[in-house]
Amino acid sequence: MFEGFFYLALKQDVKIHSMNYILFDGAVRDQLLPFTFTRPVADLRIGILTIREKWEKHLGFTTTTVTEDYLSQRWPMVELEANVLINASFIPSEALVDLITNLKENQAIFYKDEAVAFYSVEDQEVDFDAYDIIEYPDDDVLRVEYCWDLFSKNHEAIARDFELLTKGRKSQPLPKGVVAMNPDNIFIEEGAKLLHCSLNADEGPIYIGRDAEIMEGSVIRGPFALCDHATVKMAGKIYGGTTVGPYCKIGGEVNNSILFGYSNKGHDGFLGNSVLGEWCNIGADTNTSNLKNNYTEVRLWDYNSERFANTGLQFCGLMMGDHSKCGINTMFNTGTVVGVSANIFGSGFPRNFIPSFSWGGHGGVTTYNTDKAFETAKAMMERRGIDFSEEDSEILQHVFELTAKFRRN
Repeated sequence: MFEGFFYLALKQDVKIHSMNYILFDGAVRDQLLPFTFTRPVADLRIGILTIREKWEKHLGFTTTTVTEDYLSQRWPMVELEANVLINASFIPSEALVDLITNLKENQAIFYKDEAVAFYSVEDQEVDFDAYDIIEYPDDDVLRVEYCWDLFSKNHEAIARDFELLTKGRKSQPLPKGVVAMNPDNIFIEEGAKLLHCSLNADEGPIYIGRDAEIMEGSVIRGPFALCDHATVKMAGKIYGGTTVGPYCKIGGEVNNSILFGYSNKGHDGFLGNSVLGEWCNIGADTNTSNLKNNYTEVRLWDYNSERFANTGLQFCGLMMGDHSKCGINTMFNTGTVVGVSANIFGSGFPRNFIPSFSWGGHGGVTTYNTDKAFETAKAMMERRGIDFSEEDSEILQHVFELTAKFRRN
């Protein structure tokens, strides 16, 4: 385990010192399902980077993780003599990082009644009653507590990451034929291709990652992040607050949405105020409703209470877990939650909550057995040159068993 940790540090060109930083899921983990079925809270993407990537860039050191047992083989915890544990639901800022890097033994940072970070000594029990408590101020907090926070707070997260990634660096020049508004707020990494598109950074920054591509005719408004190797297809219409994760393909009309990585919404159709995990595929002309006809507050499936809960939002679209797919012309109602490895198709609106490993649509669903689901996952990943590993299989098998109670057959 320690060999792997030091190799990771070397690979990521970060330093190792006597302090060890560990990111833990915290009390909100179940409120971030279905996305945390297949990853720790630290590996959620909001803004340009994942939460872990943000912390590691701010701290200058690698991190390990305290998470669910079935995820711990992929994301292990490494404990050293002196450790600082950080609640991964909190997004780093300069002020918070400064507080954390100056923590001493028997000190903890709290936000209201919840631990943000605390100093821990190996083999010693943590007793907060004996700790010196430092209060984290309200005016600096950016936190992911619910799955809808990912898109609703994405505007600010993109702006923070843009500053973190581009400060002191020079962008690649804008290619000829690109129409740019507020070009100083646009950053293009090496290898990116932009052809006859329009970039409007008046209302927020635009970040274009390495070897990413924006095809001709696309119209994009910031804040917007196109991560490494991702693609905007021809004539894409992308509104602010949108993140297109690594190796994703996106087209049609998209507003204030996040694709984590390796997912595709490559065709016409609307995706708004939504989050897609990894390895998702949205069929051509699929549309998501993000506003109810009566303009009332959207309710979303809550895995904790096992019922629909208020979001406090008027706009909320689709939350889709890893490896889920939908067929052409699928229609998702306002505030729909799709679990992991579901396959949705057919006419009409499916239910607003579709359990993991479901197969079907408006007319009803049956269980999508793991042998078939894993075949599909393997085929999709092979197209990107990535193996569907035994570890992938074990995690998804555990999710299948964990979510059986939500399936009717």
